Formats: sequence, structure tokens, C-alpha cells
Amino acid sequence: GQHLITAIAEQMFGFKTTSWELGRQRSVIELDTPSMTADQIEGLERTVNEKIRERVPVMVRELAAEDPEIETVRSRGLPDDHVGPVRVVDIEGIDSNMCCGTHVSNLSDLQVIKLLGTEKGKKNKINLVFLAGNRVLKSIEQSHSTEKALTSLLKNGPGEHVEAVKRLQSSVKLLQKNNLNLLRDIAVLIARDFKSKPAGSQLFVLHRKEGDSEFMNIIANEIGTEETLLFLTVGDEKQAGLFLLAGPAEAVENLGPRVAELLGGKGAGKQGRFQGKATKMSRRGEVQALLQEFISHRSPEA
Repeated sequence: GQHLITAIAEQMFGFKTTSWELGRQRSVIELDTPSMTADQIEGLERTVNEKIRERVPVMVRELAAEDPEIETVRSRGLPDDHVGPVRVVDIEGIDSNMCCGTHVSNLSDLQVIKLLGTEKGKKNKINLVFLAGNRVLKSIEQSHSTEKALTSLLKNGPGEHVEAVKRLQSSVKLLQKNNLNLLRDIAVLIARDFKSKPAGSQLFVLHRKEGDSEFMNIIANEIGTEETLLFLTVGDEKQAGLFLLAGPAEAVENLGPRVAELLGGKGAGKQGRFQGKATKMSRRGEVQALLQEFISHRSPEA
């Protein structure tokens, strides 16, 4: 399949093959061109499949290393240490190529070739992705299984899948926006509730599964961190999440790395805020105990 595509791509468009990769799932041919149009890809696919339907013979022959005909055969050249005859694979009327691999005896054995499009390759080159033979059938089977699953989930036919997904994406974006607005409102109310209490505490601790970094920073901004030490966390209660330690700059600078270590995470901070990611949210209680101990030993001047 690679031999056929390579030969036709060069005949039709002058695109030379510079390398290839024959994979288990899909194969790739690197072409010496910066781009291919959709029409070129379609034309190439149509032509290679026409050759398959024409049942063009494929023959293998051996030439002596000194045979002048070798100069007319497409190849990367022989290794310096090569000895013995040279194996040449001929696709009748299409291509002659040096190759030591296994080949079909007739192009019809390839069954079909499907070009999946191009990907960016090395400088000024592209990678042409293709399937051949049974891999095409397996790909169709997988696509059909996916189509059936989507039909069941989306409750409509395959022709309506794309529009249904677009509607779902729009709905999710709207819900996310509304959720973010509600989280902002909740953050403000939580902060105001804390500030409204007559005896202000020097430590404020809060965990909310649905929050995010903005949620925590809004609370810190609303409460103020000049006198109060805040330890805020969001995410899974026992596994991974985010944390924010905010308060007097000297205290946060001292406690921040220790909090991150207890939570099994990493963080950074400046100007009275230290925040980051945690992997052991179940240790929040240990962090709270550390902060309580710090406050209880802190002198009034601090």
C-alpha cells in the first residue's frame, strides 16, 4: 500500500516520499511538500483505489548489483556493505522499487486504501496518514460501534449527532457560567457572614468541593488578610484539590511551605498568599491544627 501511494503521489503531483512509518493501527508517509489540498487527497485516494480494482500485477525480481537497470529503480541507495543480488518489487506499469519486505502478488489483494488526511511533519513536509486492507474494515467497525453508542446516548440518528453535541456543549457552557456566578455570590456571602460575627476569629477554615481558585481568592479579598489567617481548600475531600493560605505576609511565608508539605502538594506565593495543588486533602485537619498552634503561640505584637 505504501509503495502504491508513494508512486502515484509522485506521478500525479511530484510529491516525493522522504520517509514512512508502517504502524499497527495506522500508517504514515512523509511527503516532501508543505501541504496538500482536499482535492489532491481525494484525487490520490481515488487513483490508488482504481489501480487496486484494475488488479495490477506485482512482481518480485532480483538483479545483479552491477546491473545498469538498478539505476532506473526507485530507492534510497544500497548500503555500503551490500553484497549479492538486489531485490526489486515491480508494480506493473506504475513503480519499480528496491525492497526486501513481503508483498502482495496483485494490487487487488490490498482490498482498499483510505487516506485519513495529513498532519504537520518536519520543516516544509507533511505526514499523509492512511489505512489499507483489513485496517480499513476494522476502522469502519469501530466507527460504527461509536455511532451506535452515540445514537443511544443522544437519542437521535447519526446525521444529527454533530448538532446534538453542539447543543450539549452550549448547554454546558451556560451551566458553567451560571455555576461560576453562583460560586462568586456564595463566596461573598460566606465572607460577609464571617465578618458579621461579633468576636472575630484569627483563623478561618473552609472546604468546598465545587469551588475553584477564584472562589477562594474572592473569600480572601472580602474577609481581608491583615489580621485573619485563612486556610481554604476546594476539590475532593480525601484526594486531590487546591488550597490557599492567606493572611499576614510573615505568617504565610513561614507556614506556606509547611502546609503544602502536609497536603502532599506544591505551591508558591507572595504578598500574604500561598496557593497550589494538593494530593492529600485528607490531611486538612493536620494543617488546621498547625495553624491553631501557630496562632496560640503568636505574640500580640505579631
